Amino acid sequence: MPAFRLGDRTHDLRHRTLVMGILNRTPDSFFDRGATYDADRLVDRADQLVREGADLLDVGGVKAGPGPDVSEAEEMDRVVPSIEALHARFDVPLSVDTWRAGVLQAACDAGAVVGNDISGFADPDYLTVAAKAQASVVATHIRLRPRVPDPDPVYDDLVADVTTFLLERADAARRAGLAAEQIALDAGLDLGKTPAMSAVLLRESDALASHGYALLLSASNKRFLGELFQLDIDDRRDLSLASVAYGVAHGCRIVRVHDVAGSVRVCRVVEALLQAAENRGVA
Repeated sequence: MPAFRLGDRTHDLRHRTLVMGILNRTPDSFFDRGATYDADRLVDRADQLVREGADLLDVGGVKAGPGPDVSEAEEMDRVVPSIEALHARFDVPLSVDTWRAGVLQAACDAGAVVGNDISGFADPDYLTVAAKAQASVVATHIRLRPRVPDPDPVYDDLVADVTTFLLERADAARRAGLAAEQIALDAGLDLGKTPAMSAVLLRESDALASHGYALLLSASNKRFLGELFQLDIDDRRDLSLASVAYGVAHGCRIVRVHDVAGSVRVCRVVEALLQAAENRGVA
């Protein structure tokens, strides 16, 4: 059964979902449009997410989509002081949303215990750094690479191709010295997928969760929800929570979200329903 290590604690995820609160130290985030780029606002937002029940906080300094170049030095300036400040103030595990090994190293030195990498470990030093720091990692599927437009993605078999990619990355993490409970998988919704493809991968969460690793769902307010249902960014909350409910019911055990309070409530309700069904012997 899946488990996930956060620092010195390993969480049994058979009946519990971890809620990861998103913190963007970026001026151009697709969702909050730079609302927490200011360091004090980031800490205030973190305080809110912790009070709402976040199990961990995910700090990112570069958005995934196209935009102005952000150097490694600039990313460090955005992320590392933020992690230092959060680590000093909150007793909550911290994740760094970066695909650069250098940023991961600096973030772990500052208190991060998870490297959330949307590139699928494209940096050859990433897993070595994670293993040395005893950090957990998130292996995310992407077809090309971060910040590169991919408007017309093509797959031979979407679910099989994504699964193969993720299991290859998990195997690489194991070879680098990470244990299974230090590895989570993320299908990478919106990353090199059409909206319909992202919906299919959400639908197939059971299959993606069947390989012994924690499955992370990152669907919160994403483009595929907006395009499939013709909703602007500010109108996707209900669909985001519905995605959390479906994902947890079908094997996702970490949910990366903007709406922590709503997601915590949804997770606890679905977990209770699953537990009741299990106690009654219902498949």
